[in-house]
Amino acid sequence: MTTLEHGRLAGTAPYSKAEQRRKVWDWPTRFFHWSLVIAFVGAFVTNKLGASYFTYHLWFGYAVIILVGFRIVWGFIGTRHARFASFIRGPRGVLRYVSAAGRGLRTRYAGHNPLGGLMVLTLLLALGAQATLGLFGNDEIFNTGPLAPLVSKQLSLALTSLHRKTFYLIAAAVGLHIVAVLAHVAVKREPLIRAMFTGAKPNELVDPDEAIRTSKGPLAAFVLIIISVILATALHFAPHADFDLAGY
Repeated sequence: MTTLEHGRLAGTAPYSKAEQRRKVWDWPTRFFHWSLVIAFVGAFVTNKLGASYFTYHLWFGYAVIILVGFRIVWGFIGTRHARFASFIRGPRGVLRYVSAAGRGLRTRYAGHNPLGGLMVLTLLLALGAQATLGLFGNDEIFNTGPLAPLVSKQLSLALTSLHRKTFYLIAAAVGLHIVAVLAHVAVKREPLIRAMFTGAKPNELVDPDEAIRTSKGPLAAFVLIIISVILATALHFAPHADFDLAGY
């Protein structure tokens, strides 16, 4: 739900009463968010550490695929504010939000605002694509992705290059996301970072009928297990790279 108010942001008071909060984000969504942060950073660090850390890089990549797959499914069957239908808006909705924000009007969203929803979708698609491309990559020296034998060397190298270049798009999107969150905290005084840890937002931002009552934890665990099993099965039956990379 959205509320456009005539008051300006300069007069916005900070939300401080912890006892007056309502639950918005379920724990599976919060688990996904912070696990994805760890997996993305881990993949970046292990890549920079060199070829000897390739196995760890792969595992972080697998984690990204599982988490993105989970979040896509959760976007359809999860709790109210985790569903794509609750925050993905068309061009008109995005422009309306940008116009209101540009005029200094206060907007209220229990979940993601339209720009935040667009960022969620962008990051999911970009991270999923990058991690999947990495499955087909190789470094032409020691290491190959588990699905590299399924394609030609030329295609594998092209996908490896695209895998690397996609990182810069993701890094830019992540940087923009962080700046937007910090701006929301500093200007609108909305405790977004805290909400992604606790799952709760101040009552002023969440009507009683917008609060969630359950996190659907068992369903989330089931979905996560199924996606993990599917990926593990696919990788198990993938052909092994037992060839010489020099001749590949």
